[in-house]
Amino acid sequence: MSLPVLWLAALPALLGLGLVAWAVATVRRNAGLVDVFWSLFYLLATLVYAAAGPAPAARVALLLLLVGVWSLRLAGYLARRNWSAPEDRRYRAIRARNQPGFAWKSLYLVFGLQALLAWLLSAPLAAALAVRAPLGAPEFLGALVVAFGTTWESIADAQLARFKADPAHSGRVMDRGLWALSRHPNYFGEFCVAWGFFLIALGAGAWWTLFAPALMSFLLLRVSGVSLLEKDIAERRPGYRDYVARTNAFFPAPRRRP
Repeated sequence: MSLPVLWLAALPALLGLGLVAWAVATVRRNAGLVDVFWSLFYLLATLVYAAAGPAPAARVALLLLLVGVWSLRLAGYLARRNWSAPEDRRYRAIRARNQPGFAWKSLYLVFGLQALLAWLLSAPLAAALAVRAPLGAPEFLGALVVAFGTTWESIADAQLARFKADPAHSGRVMDRGLWALSRHPNYFGEFCVAWGFFLIALGAGAWWTLFAPALMSFLLLRVSGVSLLEKDIAERRPGYRDYVARTNAFFPAPRRRP
């Protein structure tokens, strides 16, 4: 099976999962539950590529391990956090802008779009599983970068969850642990995961999949990540301006003096 055909083979499966996610979120009236399914799109795509592609067992095992650990950990964390929580304000704003009929419009505005985007960004995974080549240095380096990103993101999420669980921290800014090095260490972890997958694809000669981590980086920094979350956070949390003055937005670095 050629790479274009293999890559396209995952699209119907991802759209099907998007339909399931839409049905669940519609019943619960919470479009923000799409975030729970985000990493699962990648896992489903990897399973399709592994089943239909010609990659040897070692290559398949490496990708399934890396994607599986990252995907299931992130989906589980977001499910615990968001399942019974009110709809995130970002999705409430989308809902308000698209009334009446948002329940149906969300099928393509939110869930279909997320499935399509995940499919595009899964190109490095398709490329990595479309070859019969043995594992080499780029794959092992990429695996280390993915493992680092997954670990970094996991630690950041756990630190934030513990901080928020303490009622004494209500309204305060989390600026401890990894959050003292970056205002968005969880997004930095996602950044590392995306570039790690690209390095693995590079070992298969798929340099053209550079668009995937580049697009993910743009989304994290300029669209749905840092820029969107920080648009009005200083108005809601008075201590955030001081946090901005002392701490890098994205890439970890020692805290600056005020």
